[in-house]
Amino acid sequence: MAVENSASVPRRSCLLAPAPEIFEAAALLTVAASALLEGRHSEADAFVRRADIPAIRDWTEGLWGASPKWTRPNPTLLALPIVGRVEQRMPDKVTLRAIVSRDGHRCRFCGIPVIRAEVRNHLRKLLPEAVRWGRSNTSQHAAFQAMWLQYDHIVPHARGGDNSMGNVIVTCAPCNYARMDYTLDEVGLENPLSREPQRSEWDGLERVLSVPAESPAMA
Repeated sequence: MAVENSASVPRRSCLLAPAPEIFEAAALLTVAASALLEGRHSEADAFVRRADIPAIRDWTEGLWGASPKWTRPNPTLLALPIVGRVEQRMPDKVTLRAIVSRDGHRCRFCGIPVIRAEVRNHLRKLLPEAVRWGRSNTSQHAAFQAMWLQYDHIVPHARGGDNSMGNVIVTCAPCNYARMDYTLDEVGLENPLSREPQRSEWDGLERVLSVPAESPAMA
């Protein structure tokens, strides 16, 4: 695994530019959500399956996999002593809602559309075969895995970061888990709060929560 000193890492907005297929998948999932709202479950199922694109998994593995496509810092940095760690691991629900309201449903690092776990789990009840979510990475739907909304600490919690809105942002799972507990300086990332969040019509598929989970599949 390649490692380097953080002083030599150039500043960038994200660790690895997103795969174009992620945005294709988001468009397919948007159509699937509309179909569900109109009771066309079979059509929704087909679009969700089409969004399970192998190239998306390749991108995800390029971030958090065993052979990443970005240069990780020296792991000894994570062994530095922790001073003043906040006891509570995550912000409360009110703060989390405020963070999503501020950031929208897009990763503040790479900019891809993201989906809350609550929405994904509801879709699993509606379309259990299409929204696959097994125990291993490869048994999970590639788009839902990459687009899994996370709440990430700018200064990592493990390194003393607090749970204030000024230190917690919306990210995708790959950007969150790839950075682990490294600081922005150590991985050469810009502070995402130094730029405006990306605004779009993407709503994280939140509207599907209005579809009853017991709604029968339709031919």
